[in-house]
Amino acid sequence: MNSAKKPTRAILVGYPDRFRLEEAKSLVESADYTISKVYTQKYLNHSQYGLGSGKAEEIKEFVKEANETRKDRKAKIDLIVVDEHLTSKQMHNLSKLTGVRVIDRERLILDIFYSRATTTESKLQIQLAEVQYEMPRVRENAKLTSGGERAGKGGMGEYSVDVKFRDLKRRMGFIKEKLDEAKSKRDLYHQQRLKTRMPVVSLVGYTSAGKTTLFNLLTAENKEISASLFTTLSTTTRSLVIDQNTTILLTDTVGFISRLPTYMIDAFKSTLEESLAADLILLLVDSSEELDDIRIKYVSCWDVLKELKVDGAKVLVLLTKHDGTDAQEIDTIAVELQIPNPLVISSKSGYGISRLKQTIGPRIRAGARAIAAERVRAG
Repeated sequence: MNSAKKPTRAILVGYPDRFRLEEAKSLVESADYTISKVYTQKYLNHSQYGLGSGKAEEIKEFVKEANETRKDRKAKIDLIVVDEHLTSKQMHNLSKLTGVRVIDRERLILDIFYSRATTTESKLQIQLAEVQYEMPRVRENAKLTSGGERAGKGGMGEYSVDVKFRDLKRRMGFIKEKLDEAKSKRDLYHQQRLKTRMPVVSLVGYTSAGKTTLFNLLTAENKEISASLFTTLSTTTRSLVIDQNTTILLTDTVGFISRLPTYMIDAFKSTLEESLAADLILLLVDSSEELDDIRIKYVSCWDVLKELKVDGAKVLVLLTKHDGTDAQEIDTIAVELQIPNPLVISSKSGYGISRLKQTIGPRIRAGARAIAAERVRAG
């Protein structure tokens, strides 16, 4: 008897823009869903379904044909993923029309986070994001499940909504307390590090930029690497001897992504802020991709760094995956993105790694001298 789990087959509804669509496909596949069909639409903000009513009817007919007419039950559609933020009402309407479950981009990312979380803190961060995702939807969900009845004062849903809302607020408070405890431990560790004066270098970049591959190469670790998005959700720190004068702590962090809701960034803010308070930040950029894709990802990374108020002077840009490109393309990337003298490396071939180490030491020592001078000036 074959006990293998039947794959979840999904319809993806995304934008016709190539970058957005490819990223949406990667997200769906990273959640271990199998894409049966892809639909695109220029606008996904229509009031009733998110997508237009004509497209919704088209999807309804495809689902009906796949789930009722075909003999191959393995081709059954289980899920519709819409690559945009949807309200509870929009998801409910589309689900009711098609007869299958509907999720939006935010729910999809949360599902991936759940499947990737390994540490207690990363699980707490995801639970916090989950609560923040659910809270605006509580009253609308109650209204939908009560057949459109007003869930306010005097309505049947009044007490259940209030109880649910209070429960979510209590849960949020509990999670924040636990995260504050974790932050206190990190602050203590940070103070101990300051006493030992061991500098910290953080690896940041778009998800799948090669951070963990570089981390493994430099530290001889064996952290999981994958083509899937968000393989790394928790930070990992290891010591690394750069040269005879410098030993650092190297930190691997969660990857960035475009259109990540603010509340999700906020959920990971405590660990991100600790990592980004490093003495030096290595921003990894995959140079093997198309220039337009590189530009979008590079800008998205800087948006997050600016939101977290990172000092740009501490950021050193690394163009990774040198083995997948050539010198002319590297020059084009540097010019187009206005990156002065980027370091070019390949974690696969080892190209540029020695130069990277030779660059880190002086940058760390120069930063330390600048901080010391500033303290003297401050009195």
